[in-house]
Amino acid sequence: MISRKHISITILLLSLTGCGVYNFTGGDVGTAETFTVNYFQNYASQSPGSTFDPGLDREYTLSLQDLILNQTSLDLVSSNGDLLYEGEIVEYRVSPMSATAQQTAAQNRLSISVNVRFFNKTKEGAEFEKRFSFFYDYPATSQLATVRDEAHQVIFERINQDIFNESLADW
Repeated sequence: MISRKHISITILLLSLTGCGVYNFTGGDVGTAETFTVNYFQNYASQSPGSTFDPGLDREYTLSLQDLILNQTSLDLVSSNGDLLYEGEIVEYRVSPMSATAQQTAAQNRLSISVNVRFFNKTKEGAEFEKRFSFFYDYPATSQLATVRDEAHQVIFERINQDIFNESLADW
């Protein structure tokens, strides 16, 4: 006769082996073991209406590396990764979004756009080049410098998740 202990152990073992297949991030790295994120140059000032934010290129590159490291089992390598992410920051713009009754801005929007090229050495046809953008709205009474860190975090998180989904999520 089968005891409760045997049933509990069987259920536990089945559930543990089942979890090994499921990936909470939805990322499918296939046979890839490594990835490279080349330095994203900041060319935002070449876009009309955009401004140049010093250090944005390094900050963005590191944020993309961190997201891929945290959501996959891939190893970061400085060159010749199985997966390659490269591109440039093409827009960094602050625009008024809504006006007050006195015809002044009530809210501003910081928009960042990144052009990304993705190459996958392990899966033919998975390459793409695409522009990813997102924004952060903040009160016009605030200076960008006071909301900059939070704005970058929110924007990078969204853009990077979109890049991740485009490159590794097979939905």
